[in-house]
Amino acid sequence: MHALVATVVHHPEDARILHRQIRALLDAGHTVTYVAPFRECGVTPWNELRSVDVPRASGRERLSALRAARRVLAEHAPGADLLLFHDPELLLALPAKRPVTVWDVHEDTAAAMLTKPWVPGPLRRPLGFMVRSFERRAERRMRLLLAEEGYRSRFRCPHPVVPNTTEVPEAPARPPGDDRIVYLGHVSLARGAREMIELGRLLRPQGIRLEVIGGADAGVRPLLREAQQEDALTWYGFVPNDRALRMCAGALAGLSLLHDTPNYRHSMPTKVVEYMAHGLPVITTPSPVATKLVTERREGPSGLVVPFGDVPAAAEAILRLRADRELRHRLAETGHHIAQTSYHWPVQARAFVKQLEEWADEAAGPTAPRIPRQRSDESPATSEDDHTYLT
Repeated sequence: MHALVATVVHHPEDARILHRQIRALLDAGHTVTYVAPFRECGVTPWNELRSVDVPRASGRERLSALRAARRVLAEHAPGADLLLFHDPELLLALPAKRPVTVWDVHEDTAAAMLTKPWVPGPLRRPLGFMVRSFERRAERRMRLLLAEEGYRSRFRCPHPVVPNTTEVPEAPARPPGDDRIVYLGHVSLARGAREMIELGRLLRPQGIRLEVIGGADAGVRPLLREAQQEDALTWYGFVPNDRALRMCAGALAGLSLLHDTPNYRHSMPTKVVEYMAHGLPVITTPSPVATKLVTERREGPSGLVVPFGDVPAAAEAILRLRADRELRHRLAETGHHIAQTSYHWPVQARAFVKQLEEWADEAAGPTAPRIPRQRSDESPATSEDDHTYLT
């Protein structure tokens, strides 16, 4: 199977797109052409991929990226067996002639509109209604994959769920320490940027450093730079997921201070599962899904829950973990066990690849010859032609 995978919004090294889904397709012996903003993000594509560069869509600067994506998809779609795209914006750029098309629904886009800083306030709700209309039309025209069980209610028909799980090591690289806390993921106001900065300022005199690993919204970057200049935190910017997770190892705790917004109420923060997988106690605000995972599992708690927006409570929870070595080790061990038994990505990877194969086969028809799949232990042939850059 030849899969054409496209994004103009996400970083090319996005954990779900590249490190999980594309990696799973390659390991299953399939060919992947990956359309993404490589140059703009300073990323060198994997040699195993056929890569096509496009501009990145960010803030209100989206039109040129969509035009480029429309041109690229029209060129490459006829030679693919399946088109998998990851941005709702690309609904406006799909070519008429294309293979079976799959939209991987990452978030509640309409709810997310309520917190997007680049969307003018008066337009947020009307745009949300427009997005819902696009979703209903898309459901009739293509296949959907959902990243959360909670997204099912947005659609009229049932669709497969490929949750944001993660690779779980047999054992954490290091036990939780006592001198630093980490945040992994994109940074925005709705994801607790101001609270984390204030928390870093509170904890620095206590000998605990906050490390922030991830890109940030334009309006948040100056706040992070200022806090870093004050030595209140260390901000690394975007780091590829595999390396970012190694950086998290041995931290006192992992933070998830999401606000109480519609987009987060029924979503599992991937970072929470990643912290658990790598042996970190979790500090989270009480979004329903996160609370259930962190405090209500039969195996026991894997972290502490603090009220929305309550920085002193978050600081108190972290200091409690530092003072109680037995507690933080117990939470870390429980979290790793839960992640290993319930959230290990390879289990989902097999189901993901199988679903795409079935959809591609159905579209090809019963008489179409099946292309032999390369074994996962074979190195795919590559050439200079595997990398196509468009300006």
